[in-house]
Amino acid sequence: MNQTVHSRRRAASARPAAKDGKETSRTNDPARTMANILDVALTEFAEKGLDGARIDEIAAATQTSKRMIYYYFGSKEGLYLAVLEASYRAMRETEADLHLGDLAPEAALRRLVEFTFDHHLASEPYIRLVMAENMQRGHYMAQSQSIEQLNVPAISAIEDLYARGLAAGVFRAGVDAIDLHATISALCFFNVANRHTFGLIFKRDYTEPAVAAARRESIVQTVLRFVQG
Repeated sequence: MNQTVHSRRRAASARPAAKDGKETSRTNDPARTMANILDVALTEFAEKGLDGARIDEIAAATQTSKRMIYYYFGSKEGLYLAVLEASYRAMRETEADLHLGDLAPEAALRRLVEFTFDHHLASEPYIRLVMAENMQRGHYMAQSQSIEQLNVPAISAIEDLYARGLAAGVFRAGVDAIDLHATISALCFFNVANRHTFGLIFKRDYTEPAVAAARRESIVQTVLRFVQG
């Protein structure tokens, strides 16, 4: 994202709130306006991809204007990148609230896998957005100045719980934190990304609570047994 977009965001964030006790409107509450645009844009990009998404439709759904969206985000591509960043940020911020360091290593790993499964299950737009960016071969994510850093705490948390488990003798040696993260992500991601085709082929509804719960526990056990060795 270019410097102009960042400057616009900073300028928007610095605007004062309404005075005299009047209710703040969308026009002078840029943070709320931008959050609403990002929320609607996530669904639009997830459903239609970058090429198919329409700024007109996002503007209409958020009761804003194309001009305002371009003012905040610079372009459709700038908005798309902002949605990517916001989606990763939301997941990592929630993940930080798990307080994995307060749990025993195996319990911490279980909680992390369960959280990832539940997050993905409830966030199909996020999954579709990541799939769309992979179709772009990560072109727009490569332009982000924040996504890489947003994911550092996720790996640090895995490194910490794994080191504690290794010291306690409950985890085997030789497990790479990024590889473990990839394994957890892959299993939980597939459960949403492929549930329609997989479900049709095998006549199993992966959105049905009992089926989802069984799949969740299966993934937890797969990851635990892999690390326990």
